[in-house]
Amino acid sequence: MKKLVPAWNLPDHVSFNAALRQGTRETLKPVKQGPDDIAFLQYTGGTTGVAKGAMLLHRDLIANVLQSEVWLNPGRKNRPDIDQFVTVVALPLYHIFALTVCGFLTLRMGGMGILIPNPRDIPGTIKELKGFQINTFPAVNTLYNALLNNPEFAKLDFSKLIAANGGGMAVQEAVAKRWFETTGSPIIEGYGLSETSPCVTCNPVTATEYTGMIGLPFRSTELAIRDDDNNDMPLGQPGEICIRGPQVMAGYWKRPDETAKVTTPDGFFKSGDVGIMDERGYVKIVDRKKDMILVSGFNVYPNKIEDVLAKLPGGFEVAAIGMKDATSGEAVKLFVVRRDSHLTEADVMAFCKERLTGYKRPGVIEFRTELPKSNVGKILRRELRDGNT
Repeated sequence: MKKLVPAWNLPDHVSFNAALRQGTRETLKPVKQGPDDIAFLQYTGGTTGVAKGAMLLHRDLIANVLQSEVWLNPGRKNRPDIDQFVTVVALPLYHIFALTVCGFLTLRMGGMGILIPNPRDIPGTIKELKGFQINTFPAVNTLYNALLNNPEFAKLDFSKLIAANGGGMAVQEAVAKRWFETTGSPIIEGYGLSETSPCVTCNPVTATEYTGMIGLPFRSTELAIRDDDNNDMPLGQPGEICIRGPQVMAGYWKRPDETAKVTTPDGFFKSGDVGIMDERGYVKIVDRKKDMILVSGFNVYPNKIEDVLAKLPGGFEVAAIGMKDATSGEAVKLFVVRRDSHLTEADVMAFCKERLTGYKRPGVIEFRTELPKSNVGKILRRELRDGNT
């Protein structure tokens, strides 16, 4: 292997061993940490733009871990037969969802995390989980879907599964239904962002069915649905989800301009997500503002189209984006990954014609072997748009 390393030169470099030797001559100088010190910079996924470093303070993270614990407690009380919680850690721990929910919360409860180094290796993931009685399974929709498409997954022990925490992207109804049929436990959808440590809302841990909602705000968290002028929208009307609470970041690292863009005069964080709140206080995600497609003056949200197409016979994954159109301004373009190789464009069009209003139907359908995804498994519509310009 050594002979395979090409010649290299790093000017002014310091070898690792030299650094260690120097360290042995130094004296440790403890640094006093306080609640208002920055714990770390959590870089945003960059799914709609350049990644920015969210400054998460120690108090932000502690607050969110405690909020998450309070959310989970009713589920724990209903299962006194569980001595130690077993959580599947199938998301990279550098992602804020995994770090807080899989990492810090599991440590807080004295639980055990089953580390899955490569969740894209579905057979390998299932093999690692054999022999464990799983209690919580935080993941994203694409991972749930991939697991369900492997017949070995149904052979795992789900007798003590309390909740599958769906986050990171919208959970599709078809996937949630198949998950419940297979495991006997629902996917409980929640919502959060890198900027909010991340958890903001979640359905009750005692929920027994999929609702398509992201639930209620966590303890000490305020949610507002507002228009572009910062006015509160009436119940049932879509607007931007704005958040105020102890888990919200201090701002973006060295980006005061970007921080100002997402902060309202009364201290709410503007999420960039469009949502609706009902009379009970439950919230439903419509889509990202930047992903919305404007077809002849009508707002078309990719999430809704993708949720419908998730039930397409012979389909595996689907993504919708907007493309320029001379007549309607924008039109829908659909990317489809097939499960059945015989699935045709005519089949997809016929399916859409039965279930989608005319302006929501795709103008173009493109079949692909796979869709671009983040390291967490979130489909990157931005990359699809960039490749479509």
